[in-house]
This record gives sequence, structure tokens and C-alpha cells, in this order.
Amino acid sequence: MTTDLTRRILLRTLSIGTATVTMPFIGQARAATTGPILIGVPTAQTSQTGVADHQDYLNGTTLALEEINAAGGVLGRPLKAVVVDIDPLSPESGQIAINKLIDAKVHAISCAFSLTPVPAADASAKYRAPFLWGATQRNLTELVAKNPKKYSHLFQTDPSEVHYGFTFPMFLKAMKDQGTWKPLNNGVHIIQEQIAYCQTISRSLQEVLPKSEFQLAHVTDIQYPVQDWGPVIQEIKKVGAGAVMVDHWVAAEYAAFVKQYQSDPLKGALIYLQYGPSQPEFLELAGPAANGFVWSSVLGVYADKKGQDFRAKYRKRFPGVMGMCYTGNGYDVAYYLKAAWEAVGDPSRFDAVNDWVRTHAFRGVNGMMDLNNRYQEAAHYPDNGHDVTATDLEKGMAQLYYQVQNAEHKIIYPDALSEGQLQTAPWW
Repeated sequence: MTTDLTRRILLRTLSIGTATVTMPFIGQARAATTGPILIGVPTAQTSQTGVADHQDYLNGTTLALEEINAAGGVLGRPLKAVVVDIDPLSPESGQIAINKLIDAKVHAISCAFSLTPVPAADASAKYRAPFLWGATQRNLTELVAKNPKKYSHLFQTDPSEVHYGFTFPMFLKAMKDQGTWKPLNNGVHIIQEQIAYCQTISRSLQEVLPKSEFQLAHVTDIQYPVQDWGPVIQEIKKVGAGAVMVDHWVAAEYAAFVKQYQSDPLKGALIYLQYGPSQPEFLELAGPAANGFVWSSVLGVYADKKGQDFRAKYRKRFPGVMGMCYTGNGYDVAYYLKAAWEAVGDPSRFDAVNDWVRTHAFRGVNGMMDLNNRYQEAAHYPDNGHDVTATDLEKGMAQLYYQVQNAEHKIIYPDALSEGQLQTAPWW
């Protein structure tokens, strides 16, 4: 496990100090054709949220840069990360971080996410360096679709959060049809947090449930931070739905939930935790209490040979519990940029690099990034009947459903990528 001290040393080593710029640089950078190629990596270091995911992303980026530089760099030049602090919940912090990177004349920006992405996107609009991030937000990519000229440099390297809702009934049906889950009933209980990201997921699920064999049983509101899950668990038991989506995002709070739930469960219910268990601290804090719970990510490291090779390299470089999402995303984006720069021949030709990224899909350890659509976001697999989906696994990025089994995350859906089947949860 990477300790806090190791993380601080790594961040200090990779960071450069830059003064805050109040006005964005006008026009494209005209950097020299020698010296390092700079990748700006906004990374949450001091905020209350996002640190684990952002550290995962920085680790994956670091591993890729070390490999690329050891092999001779790109166009004969080394790659260098320029790390600046960002608070994913602060619009002002996003603007400041991007302006610092513009001042540093980076050749590209590579980021995990911001939960307030629009100010950061706007700060980057005149500079126009390629900006690739795993933002997972349709409200951002809709801006790209509405104003492609202004935002032609923005690329979302994963599918949007709407697919968490759209695909959930497909997953439930698959588990039911396999016979691995015998539902108490076809009701779905949504426990929803109040940030826009979680609300979008909830609305998407409520939109598609009437078109499936499952029905909305109840919606329960929660507010971050959740101090006590007891009342929520009692409501789960009162409603008695066959499936429960806990539409939240904080790993530590999920860990508290599973411990409380295991001691007083609704027997037989399938409990799904939206994304947060991907963060290493979930397993570290929850321990054996995590067993049996299901979660998913539209952005995850595959378990095929490519994914397994990456997992082995990552764990050797960064021992401990491995994050299963942004580790691979940071790694993939660095190699995506490498391919674009080598194809164009000059990383300072921002528009040419953006055009190449837009028109050339890239298969990484997290699956296929095909960004050639009006949203400039990765196509989602499986096809759920909505925008930007793929019927072919190798033409989209798979949403991976995991179950915690023996304190490890195991892919159980889609079948083409599964590491096994859904197992009986301890409370069933």
C-alpha cells in the first residue's frame, strides 16, 4: 500500500511550482522542439474528496511515463508530468489549476475528473491543448456537442454516468436469467445522494425501469457526509425490494455501510454500491464485511491478458490494494497521447493532435476509447439502446460489474470479460 508519506514524496517530485495566472494564454503554445514534452496532471492533493482516485490516476500516469521514457521517449524527447493541486468540488480550484498548466506551457492535460468540470473546461478553451479526462459526466459532454468549435479539444475518456442507470436493469436480468440470483421480488430501491452526478444516475435508472421487468419500489435521499447508516438500513428492510442501488460515491462511507448492513441485513436482497468500492480504501476499511456486495464502473481495468499484465506491473511499482479504475485510465491516456504525438510529429500542433485523437480509437488496459462522436466521450459497452453505445466489445468501453469475493474484486458481468459468476452473499 502506498503510504501517505510516499504519496507526498511522489507528488513533490513530480510537481513544479507555478504562479497563478489570472488570464488564459491566447493562442497555441509555441514550445521549442527540444526538451521534455509536458503533460499537465491536475491532481487532488489537499481536498477532502477525490484524493484516492486522483492518486490512482497519477500512479498510472507515472508508470506509463517511466515506461515510455525508458524506451526512448516520444520523438526523441522525454515526457514529464506537471502536477498541480485541484479540488474536485471547487469551480475556482479547477480554473486555477488549468491556468497554472497553461502558464507552464504544457502540451496536453490529463486528469481523473472534477465534479465541477465546466469552469476548468472554459479555462482551457482558448489554449486548446488536448484535454483528456475521465470526467464521467454527460452535462460536460453535452457542452461539447452543442459547441464543438469551442470544445473540440475536450475528450472524455470514459462513458458518461447516465449508463450506470441505463444498464442496471440489464445486469439484474442477466443475474436472474443465470440463476445465480433469485430475487425476493422485482422491486428496485434507490438510495440517492444529492450531488448532480448521483442525481443523474438515479434519473437515468428511473427512466428505463418501466421498460424492463423491474419496477421502482422507493427512493430514499441521503446527504454527504452520511454519519449513520442505521435509518437507511431500516428503510431498506421496510421497503423490502429485491435489489437496492446505493447511489453514492465515497469509499469510506460505503465501508461503514457494509459493516452496518452485514449485522442487520434484508435477507436475500442484492445490494449494489455505485462505483465507490473501486477506491483502495474501501477494501482496506471494510475488510471481510465487503464480501458479497456488488458494484460497477464504466471505467475499469479489464481482466484479459492486457489488463492482467498491467495489474502485475502496477502492483510491483505500487504495492498494496490496487484501485481498479483510474489506475488504468491514467496509464492509457499517456499512451494515447504518445500515439497521437508520434502520428502528428509535433506535440505543439494542438489542433492536429486533437483531430488525430478524435478520429483514431485507442485500445488500452481499460478497453477501447472511441471518441469519434458528437459528445467526444468513450462509447459504452454493452449497448443499452441509448446514445454512444457499442454492440461489439472491441468497439466500446465495457462497464464492468464486480462482486467482492474473498476480499477481492471479481468481474461478474459482462460475460465476455467475467472472472466468474455472482456468488451467494453472506446475508442471503
